[in-house]
Amino acid sequence: MWLPVFGLLIGITLGFLVDFDIPHEYSNYLSIAVLAAFDTLFGGIRAHLQNLYDEVVFVTGFFFNIVLAAGLAFLGVHLGVDLYLAAIFVFGVRLFQNIAQIRRILIDKWSISRKKQKKNL
Repeated sequence: MWLPVFGLLIGITLGFLVDFDIPHEYSNYLSIAVLAAFDTLFGGIRAHLQNLYDEVVFVTGFFFNIVLAAGLAFLGVHLGVDLYLAAIFVFGVRLFQNIAQIRRILIDKWSISRKKQKKNL
């Protein structure tokens, strides 16, 4: 569970400390890569809450999703088709599904702990 959070903190820190400009030509690739990374991050958080987390699955999924999304965007640019929109749609939907499942898991855990507290009183 700490690996995704640690990676996110390192990324945010480096993002604020390094003055680095991304050329406009690469902005689609970067936006898709960031979306894929967030999808994997929230998927890892959901897996941890469900006691299904595996670091190997997380790390390989993280890099595979980023490479797949950037590859789709790259292929789309060379074919003259906006394939990056498909990646944005897929990763966006998965991101919101992961967030919704995280919310449900947290509500269920909170509800169970609340019921236990009422029993103890």
